[in-house]
Amino acid sequence: MRIDLSGRTALVTGSTQGIGAAIATGLARAGARVGINGRGEGSVASAIERMDDERIEAERVSGESFRYDLVAAPGDVSVAEGCERVLRMLPHVDILVNNLGIFGAKPALEISDDEWRRYFEVNVLAAVRLTRAYLPGMRERGWGRIQYIASDSAVVTPQEMIHYGMTKTALLAVSRGFAKEAAGSGVTVNSVIAGPTHTGGVEDFVYELVDKELPWEEAQREFMRVHRPQSLLQRLIEPEEIANMVIYLSSPFASATTGGALRVDGGYVDAILP
Repeated sequence: MRIDLSGRTALVTGSTQGIGAAIATGLARAGARVGINGRGEGSVASAIERMDDERIEAERVSGESFRYDLVAAPGDVSVAEGCERVLRMLPHVDILVNNLGIFGAKPALEISDDEWRRYFEVNVLAAVRLTRAYLPGMRERGWGRIQYIASDSAVVTPQEMIHYGMTKTALLAVSRGFAKEAAGSGVTVNSVIAGPTHTGGVEDFVYELVDKELPWEEAQREFMRVHRPQSLLQRLIEPEEIANMVIYLSSPFASATTGGALRVDGGYVDAILP
């Protein structure tokens, strides 16, 4: 299956590193023009430079030629002003991937009101604002793809991060609701349930929960054994594995998939999903 997104414009929020960067790279490799988003101009410029270096290396290794069309779209989309800034740079997109998210461990009774609000504003409200802004144009054009990067924490909420789990559960409702709003328009709306994924931020998180003196491979195994024992994969997922699902859902091949919650969780979740 060869996915060709030539002529399409995508925006991936929080795409300067981790899962977002992997998604942005994959969409660009498929031919899309991709908006790279982060809070500051410096981080976005550095990410674009790094992605271009990785493209050159991929060409060297594979012998193929890749052309990336990457657009800087800096702005803190967790606030209205930041969203407006991004919208001015990318007024029309065909593919919106709401990837931005924060996470962290904290005892349930120590999570303050401000922290609950911050998690909701970053992980949920930012995605709602952008969907509200871009969905009407997609409907008018008769084609569009909107995705929300959710988590296994949406349905198996970890005791140590219920504020994060709450936001990911909310994204499942938001995704299903907007899919109904887009019904019959040619626009699909889905969420992707990502399992524990190997990113720099997750490495820091793992070391909050296991012995900091352990080498990474041992720390990863200990984390999965103690804190994520339900995983059938029994390892952290690589960002590119999440990106593969997102790229497929962004393509014409996924035209009949909407209102869904697609799992890339390593077999972690045992639950009936919408």
